[in-house]
Amino acid sequence: MDVNLSGIRGLGKARLQALKADGIETVRQLLLRLPSEYRDLTRVTPIDQLREGEAAAVSGRIEAPRTFRKGHLSITSAKVSDESGTIRAVWYNQPWLGKALEDGREVLLYGRVERRNGLQLTSPSIEKERGIVPVYRKTAGIPGAVFRDIVAQALGVMEGQWPDELPEALKKRHQLAERNFAMRAAHLPESMEALEAAKRRLAFEELLIYQVGLWLLRGQRSAGAAIPCPPEEIEAFWGSLPYRPTKAQARVLNEIANDLADGCQMARLVQGDVGCGKTAIAMGALYLAARQGYQGALMAPTEVLARQHYETAKQILEPLGVSCGLLTGSMTAKEHRLAHEAIASGQWRVAIGTHALISEKVAYENLGLVVTDEQHRFGVRQRTALGAKGQSANVLVMSATPIPRTLSLILYGDLDISVVDELPPGRTPVKTRVVPGEKREALYGFLKKEVAAGRQVYVVCPLVEESEVLDAQNAQAMYEELRDHSLNGLRVGLVHGKMKSAEKDAALESFRRGEMDVLVSTTVIEVGVNVPGASVMVVEDADRFGLAQLHQLRGRVGRGAEASWCFLMAEPSEKLKLMTQTNDGFEIARKDLENRGPGDVLGYRQSGGAGYGLWQMADGRLLKETHDEARSLLKRPDSEEARQVIALAREELAERLREVAMN
Repeated sequence: MDVNLSGIRGLGKARLQALKADGIETVRQLLLRLPSEYRDLTRVTPIDQLREGEAAAVSGRIEAPRTFRKGHLSITSAKVSDESGTIRAVWYNQPWLGKALEDGREVLLYGRVERRNGLQLTSPSIEKERGIVPVYRKTAGIPGAVFRDIVAQALGVMEGQWPDELPEALKKRHQLAERNFAMRAAHLPESMEALEAAKRRLAFEELLIYQVGLWLLRGQRSAGAAIPCPPEEIEAFWGSLPYRPTKAQARVLNEIANDLADGCQMARLVQGDVGCGKTAIAMGALYLAARQGYQGALMAPTEVLARQHYETAKQILEPLGVSCGLLTGSMTAKEHRLAHEAIASGQWRVAIGTHALISEKVAYENLGLVVTDEQHRFGVRQRTALGAKGQSANVLVMSATPIPRTLSLILYGDLDISVVDELPPGRTPVKTRVVPGEKREALYGFLKKEVAAGRQVYVVCPLVEESEVLDAQNAQAMYEELRDHSLNGLRVGLVHGKMKSAEKDAALESFRRGEMDVLVSTTVIEVGVNVPGASVMVVEDADRFGLAQLHQLRGRVGRGAEASWCFLMAEPSEKLKLMTQTNDGFEIARKDLENRGPGDVLGYRQSGGAGYGLWQMADGRLLKETHDEARSLLKRPDSEEARQVIALAREELAERLREVAMN
């Protein structure tokens, strides 16, 4: 199986080194790098049938090509016409295309349709022949066409040699293609039907093995700190707050209390929409642990969020006799030393902080409960790192990213899941509107009125600074334009991910304290900053964001009693229309999953590892089908089918299982 690459034509020493640097040293590893996408050049779309957001092949005649500069950006544009109509095609920083795009030339283009003062094809590829063309993640030093050629050679080397290890009965039950066919069709599909059959087979196998592997991880869960949670203690906690919990909050805290009391290490995910009251639930769990003599720790991804949680904990827990402390990376050496002493001695019953909580120097007196907030992108090992600080400390993971239930079961199969599916009464829904470019000046007038009324504004941009590739609004330029021109006279600030952590935290804290009227930012404000005075959000180039991310951003406003607004700067579209119709994060996440696949919904795509990364493209139906099959197999673990799949999971996930066992 692990045939050396040196026999493949076109691979000299430099290219072999480039592949090695990318984790590819054998033919098998090369073929497990499946295409990240495909260009379907078998179906040409008439220009008058092109729709915004679609990727399409267009056959037409070049008209009026020209190349010009806009600042540091080189732009080549041309009209493309067929019998049905005309569309503009635009390429960025590819000035050499000017020579290839002769007036009157017939071309086959493939690209995404975007709306920029009308529909346009953005940076389409110029194709030489029709077919289904695989597109691979780039490997430095190897052009895409060369990569496709070496893959085609590798397929010949491996022809018929892929072992098909899924049980025959299971394959028949789910109508799965044979694996050798699937590997060839995934790289060189002869039709879209063959490609879909290949993707279904490989994604099904990957999902099934992943879920069975998570069951194996769960089987290794050890005994945990048993923390009795009498009903009267739970009621005392809720009674200490100035409001009654929602039914969902009460139900979820009871689920956590049952976990804490049963003596088996808790590993539970609590997810819910923005503003559903997850923080109060976390405080309740920490209170219950402290009442039984255990320490608790709450870890947040940023210092601003950690300080916010610390202030909340002081308000809620300290009046109940639970001492709290804060530990972050930016504290002085003396502050660190005092914090470490307070944690080690048990003086702090609840420690709140950033990743500093899991540094080697931090020792706990009696850690019984760990809460990680906004850590939905962490894997099993990261989620358990803080838990390892205690003797099998119970772990509670909080996520404010609504994820469809089926996808939650896949991603967090090693966790029990609680959903807070109810919002507290009185929370003001955010009104959302789509604003085209021609109404920008009217919007700025509205922003000035809001600020004059004592409110604050977020302006979110997709880029930090000007891009040579993307024609999109950047935060630096927007900040300068608003500060010096459109919102001149208002206090305008800037925050983005390229800033040093201390600068970023200082800007966010200044905005939170009301020292800025307008904060221009990238998506760094997506996670957890609570600014009750912020009542308006403007999202530039909103069509470049996914629905779930837009919902997360929108959740930064509407936290006070005032009416709140979210303005999506873009041309109207069906995608953005949904944002104006609902504030239900789970409904939006479900629609996002349908439209884009789980990898995009969560903001990443994975590759490598034990699988192919194809599960990221799976739809909700396949997620459920594999989930149900895994549960069916695991109900009869001694059956021949189950033994085969479990053995396959142990082999594929051996390294990950070892990591978790070591924790």
